[in-house]
Amino acid sequence: MTSTIPHKTGKFPTQAIGAKIFHWINIISLFIMLTSGLQIYNANPVFGGRAGLHIPPIFTLGGWLAGGRHWHFAAMWLFSLNLLWYGIYILISRRWRHRFVGVNDVKALQKSRNPKRLIYAWHRIVYTAIIPILLLAIFTGIGMYKPAQFPWIVDMFGSWQALRIVHFSSVPMVISFVAVHFLLGRKAGGEELTESMFW
Repeated sequence: MTSTIPHKTGKFPTQAIGAKIFHWINIISLFIMLTSGLQIYNANPVFGGRAGLHIPPIFTLGGWLAGGRHWHFAAMWLFSLNLLWYGIYILISRRWRHRFVGVNDVKALQKSRNPKRLIYAWHRIVYTAIIPILLLAIFTGIGMYKPAQFPWIVDMFGSWQALRIVHFSSVPMVISFVAVHFLLGRKAGGEELTESMFW
């Protein structure tokens, strides 16, 4: 008589509906902010003044400066509120314990020879590092949006132009995070894991 041992398929659990909603809203709002931000940029390029590099209209949203600003600020509120409710969600559900970097991840980078464990450690480091970048983008955006109400934000960066450069620099940082976050997710769990975040 032989016993049958169940075979583990290694299938990843279905992601929580809150995580799926969070990722979809992030993608939509980031896309709107990026394209509308490029429309705003065209009105007065960060580098080179009004004669600087202009972005082709096909990559912009809003049609003109005011239109770009309307789309940009609407998406900013959507993005910010989405971050706020997700922050509350991961605190209540205690998902933060599995999402952000910890002492064990730092130790793993120093001692572990397990490739999968190293990927998880790097993934948590990248996931944690995006938080100050997003806060910086929102903070500098508020300073540009309401300089009369928040002149101290402009003063912190030395000048209005310096504030614009920092805000503009947050864009490639966020895009880099999205790419690295996606690639590490694919390495950690393949297509099944990354697709489970949306479907």
